[in-house]
Amino acid sequence: MTTPAPSASSAASPSLLDAADAIVFGSPTYMGTASGAFHVFAEATSKRWATRAWQDKLAAGFTNSGSKSGDKLHTLQFFTVLAAQHGMHWVSLGLLPGWNSSTASENDLNRLGIFLGAGAQTDSDRGPDGVHKADIATADHLGRRVAAQAAVYAAGRAAVAA
Repeated sequence: MTTPAPSASSAASPSLLDAADAIVFGSPTYMGTASGAFHVFAEATSKRWATRAWQDKLAAGFTNSGSKSGDKLHTLQFFTVLAAQHGMHWVSLGLLPGWNSSTASENDLNRLGIFLGAGAQTDSDRGPDGVHKADIATADHLGRRVAAQAAVYAAGRAAVAA
């Protein structure tokens, strides 16, 4: 089942997420971790945790901050722990690092060299329109990878049930 990404308002509707095959967590990295709003969301998932509503779903994550590192890894690790607590299966970025040699370019996919999920950097004085094109393309790659893995996972479930 392919479910469209929830907006901030629909994220409050856990039934939408309950029906999805995969959930991609996303948040800005702020003060070294996911935003306070994401922490509120994570805590609100405890009812889902108690009923194992998200058990065996696929999970992935993305984050953005103002600096190249900006503790994005910590935010992605927070997402992986949340996913593990729910019994979910993590889908990594699956890309080698870009922009890491003299022949590489800042326009390479995974230019920030993050393996756990998609990371983006936005100059703090440019706002949301300042997200680097390579980071957007990297996030797009992650979305396509999650969708492909969800299709494989669903086909495997169907084969086992047959």
